[in-house]
Amino acid sequence: MESTLDALGGILLRAVPTFLLVILLHFYLKFVFFKPMGKVLQERYEATEGARKLAEQSLERAAAKTAEYEAAMRAARAEVYQTQERVHKELEERHAARLAEARQGAEAAAREARAQLANDVEAVKISLAREVETLSNQIADSILRRRAA
Repeated sequence: MESTLDALGGILLRAVPTFLLVILLHFYLKFVFFKPMGKVLQERYEATEGARKLAEQSLERAAAKTAEYEAAMRAARAEVYQTQERVHKELEERHAARLAEARQGAEAAAREARAQLANDVEAVKISLAREVETLSNQIADSILRRRAA
C-alpha cells in the first residue's frame, strides 16, 4: 500500500507541472482568445441589435408618416369635395337665377304681347265699327237706289 501511495505521490508530483500548465493555458486563452472573442461577439450583437432597433424605429416613423400622409389625403379629399359642392351650389344658384330671369323676361314679353294683342283687338274693333257703319250706309244706299229705280 505504501508503494501504491508512493507511486500515486510520484504521479501527482509529475502531474503538478501539467496541472499548472493547464491552469496557465486556461488563463492565457481566457485573456488572449476568449475575452477578445467575447468582446467581438458582444459588439456584433450590439451592432445587430442596434440595427434591428434602428429598423424598428424607421418602420415606426414610416408608419407615422404614412398615417400623416393618409390624414392629409383625407383632408385634401374633403376639401376638394367641399369645393366641388360649393361650386355646384353656385352653379345651381346661377342657373336658378338665370331661369328666374328668363321666366320674368318671358312673363314680361307675354304681358307685352297680351297688352299689344288687346290694343290690336281694340284697334280692330274700332276699325270694324267704322267699316260696319260705312258698309251699312253703302248697303242702305244701294237698297234705296234699287227701290227708287
